[in-house]
Amino acid sequence: MGREQEMIQAVKNGDVPGVQKLVAKVKASKSKLLGSAKRLNVNYQDADGFSALHHAALGGSLELISLLLEAQATVDIKDSNGMRPLHYAAWQGRVEPVRVLLRASATVNMASLDGQIPLHLSAQYGHYEVSEMLLQHQSNPCLINKAKKTPLDLACEFGRLKVAQLLLNSHMCVALLEGQSKDSSDPNYTTPLHLAAKNGHKEIIRQLLKAGIEINKQTKTGTALHEAALYGKTEVVRLLLEGGVDVNIRNTYNQTALDIVNQFTTSHASKDIKQLLRGELALGLMPQLCSMGGWYHSILASPWRGLLT
Repeated sequence: MGREQEMIQAVKNGDVPGVQKLVAKVKASKSKLLGSAKRLNVNYQDADGFSALHHAALGGSLELISLLLEAQATVDIKDSNGMRPLHYAAWQGRVEPVRVLLRASATVNMASLDGQIPLHLSAQYGHYEVSEMLLQHQSNPCLINKAKKTPLDLACEFGRLKVAQLLLNSHMCVALLEGQSKDSSDPNYTTPLHLAAKNGHKEIIRQLLKAGIEINKQTKTGTALHEAALYGKTEVVRLLLEGGVDVNIRNTYNQTALDIVNQFTTSHASKDIKQLLRGELALGLMPQLCSMGGWYHSILASPWRGLLT
């Protein structure tokens, strides 16, 4: 095993004394001006493109990270997936390692090959303190990854309420809610509200509505109501109806939310959702019935029953 592999193995094992010895040799070689062939390459990368600093960041050892940075390890070195040490520290929610890497001038908005910046990872996994720190260092919450999702999208999709609130309280809130960095004609286009509705995250939906997100915003598959109805999220359907979502909107396949429930779902939840949607449609018919001299009970009469199924 060469010295570079020895260093990586020592870092993976959390062997601080072993790394200290190797780092001391690096410093000694520099002071003696030895030829490059005799020096230890602190930025050596294994078959996956992992450097010692990648492993230290992933393992969360503050002492090892500091040792490697003192030995002039490259703070923004990329692995084979374009991930930097800061990506791994953010993914793991390592507050102090993230702080040290940021002090060493790690770049917050550099994306991996799949378009992820560190904030995407900390948001997806619900790491509030790390997300806050990245925002304080000018991380851009409007950047989208290859899946066309922002950090707020991921926080809403995975139910990370505190991180979602943090992002909604940022100065980029309006841009995030309006999806200014997205192309609404893209087949993968989605919104934070759609993702939260699909996954049943009621409190996040409340926060999004409070922040002013457009409740009737449409994607290819329809509104957030279409998503909640399709995935059997009864309480989300109720919440969206209370928030004033339009039950009559049709998606690109000419389907209302009720059409989707009728065509694609058979669960117990779908029965409750049908009842909620039919009730909302009935309320929508009331002004028409009254203008025709009808009464509310006539909604249940045969001439109108067919309109509600």
